[in-house]
Amino acid sequence: MKKIIQPVKGTRDFYPEDMSVRSWLLSKIRKVSEQFGYQEYEGPYIERLELYAAKSGEELVKKQAYVFEDRGGDEIALRPEMTPTLARMIAQRQRELVYPARWWMFGPFWRYEQPQKGRTREFFQWNADMISANTPECDAELIAVAAEFFKACGLKPTQARIAVNSRRLMDQELAELGISDEMRPVVFRIIDRRDKMSAQAWEEYALTAGLTREQFDGILRLQADPNLWQKSDDLCRAFKVLDSMGVSDYVEFDPKIIRGLDYYTGIVFEAQDRDGGRAILGGGHYDNLVSDVGGDPIPAVGFAMGDVMISIVLEKYGLLPEVKRIPADILVTVFEEESLADSFGLAADLRASGLKVVVYPEAVKLQKQFKYADRAGVRYVLIAGPDERAAGQVTVKSLQTGEQETVDRSRIAEILVKKLAEVPSV
Repeated sequence: MKKIIQPVKGTRDFYPEDMSVRSWLLSKIRKVSEQFGYQEYEGPYIERLELYAAKSGEELVKKQAYVFEDRGGDEIALRPEMTPTLARMIAQRQRELVYPARWWMFGPFWRYEQPQKGRTREFFQWNADMISANTPECDAELIAVAAEFFKACGLKPTQARIAVNSRRLMDQELAELGISDEMRPVVFRIIDRRDKMSAQAWEEYALTAGLTREQFDGILRLQADPNLWQKSDDLCRAFKVLDSMGVSDYVEFDPKIIRGLDYYTGIVFEAQDRDGGRAILGGGHYDNLVSDVGGDPIPAVGFAMGDVMISIVLEKYGLLPEVKRIPADILVTVFEEESLADSFGLAADLRASGLKVVVYPEAVKLQKQFKYADRAGVRYVLIAGPDERAAGQVTVKSLQTGEQETVDRSRIAEILVKKLAEVPSV
């Protein structure tokens, strides 16, 4: 047997049933994004390596991204994330845009990392950002967008939470512990790794990185204080707005959430599956990224959500839609070879009325056509033999109930539209 060429490691095939789930997910993302007034945008799938290096450093990008040299000698990367492209696009037309700019996109990304459950090398990601956002109320809006998306998918507050913290608050508290400005980025990364390591390993990691025992104990006290957020005016304002928008059930203060990326400067947040703590999405406030790629300083807030983990979480809770095997609701059968053209003509008339119709493409036994219709998941089968064609009629059979009736061909579209509206698809 000839060996089938295998797909590239870490990529996925989207068979029709997989594609229907991805399309459903996109429809939820689009609906929620547009409800909040966000505009859809897109950028290139490839960028110059220097764009990502401006944010994360060239060595880290080369380690995590797919990097190659083009024929002109430039180093190019398949995009591993969207924020640098967004920053570049804003910088290019900074004085032409209307602010605050609310943008969203959903598209493919690539990262060269070890594939595992919830993580692939090629993935799709939702990005939502508000540019020229300089108040905690703007940060709260992005958190509310994420919460409304969970609502739209059926995820309850008992199943998913959005953990919120403030980098400014933590800066203030770390300063009081005597941790220098230079040491703080290191400490943020230490805090970000807390849930990824055992308690002993994390303590050793922190002390080895340069923290004193007193400073380490102080960080433990901060992380155990559920009321620490009350010392932050930003968080007080954000939580007040989230409560007014009716999404506070999803939101919790969590001093362990710090988001390891250095460009975050204010409120940060991470949505997690309550059962297992797996991160679903993450984001926060950032002030300097547009200036890092050549533009003027401009504040922004945003988040990113990959399609892999949210799909796993939704499947776990039984919230993914039932896959419809084909999108058509109606099958027009072919009674005999001579009626092929008539069957295709009937289907065309029905499509002109907005119906989704498939024709069996050859004259075979009706039993075989009915079997196909059942496996394909269509709801109604149309039959027109010689007698029915002579009388200008069509027989309509429901595959859900088994009932059938013969009706005038001139009324078939009207009748099917009514039937489909009265009985929702299962």
